[in-house]
Amino acid sequence: MTEHAPESTLPYPPVHKDKKFVVLSDWDGTITTCDSNDYMTDNLGFGKEKRRAGNLDILSGKYTFRDAFHEMLDSVSSNGHKFDECIDILRKNIELDPGFKEFYKWCKGNDIPVIIVSSGMTPIIRAVLSNLVGEDDAKDIDIISNDVDIHPDSTWSIKFRHPTSGYGHDKSQAILPYRDLPDPPMLFFFGDGVSDMSAAKHADVLFVKEKPNGENDLAAYCTAHGIRHILFRDFSQALGVVQSVVKGEKTPDEVLSAGRIE
Repeated sequence: MTEHAPESTLPYPPVHKDKKFVVLSDWDGTITTCDSNDYMTDNLGFGKEKRRAGNLDILSGKYTFRDAFHEMLDSVSSNGHKFDECIDILRKNIELDPGFKEFYKWCKGNDIPVIIVSSGMTPIIRAVLSNLVGEDDAKDIDIISNDVDIHPDSTWSIKFRHPTSGYGHDKSQAILPYRDLPDPPMLFFFGDGVSDMSAAKHADVLFVKEKPNGENDLAAYCTAHGIRHILFRDFSQALGVVQSVVKGEKTPDEVLSAGRIE
């Protein structure tokens, strides 16, 4: 961890100390085709227009991700939607990136851990992940995320991993321990949105998912801050790039220089 790392209210899984490569990926909108928290907010909470305004305020620095995200999810709970109801709705409506199963199967077969690093809530991620990839694969994937508090009146609120951080969950803290290892692995990170900004500059190879709806917030952030990244549409595209680096056919610098997978 860094010297000024925010205190975590939740435990971390063990660091994979003996691996040559590690994949860390955002969940919502990256491994899935739709962000579950956006889906809830747009359909059960205060709506898409206010959500997008909040995301743009985060990008401009007017608002922290933690505070905007808290407001988003509170709008769902305050509208009377119980947590179990939200899980049921998301299991029915959230779909997997079409290339992720093959990507995960290849990583697993080549001893490359895949870790989900999310600003969502673990119970939702576990429920949806199990529904999409099956119980066996789901239980093998570590999840580093936030949690949920269920209140006596059946309302609920997000429990942030790093409540003192403006990110709520500072994703860099899932990556930096690998940097401190005597023989650190090569790190691939996959993301798409404002929740991934703290992690973006710490990966060896950063993949940024290009969104068909134009909500390319992480790409905009990386471009503005000069962070090299690879735009990709789905994990079937990304697999070939990861394979080329793992096999030693290309260096991280070479794949990053392409900028986009065509």
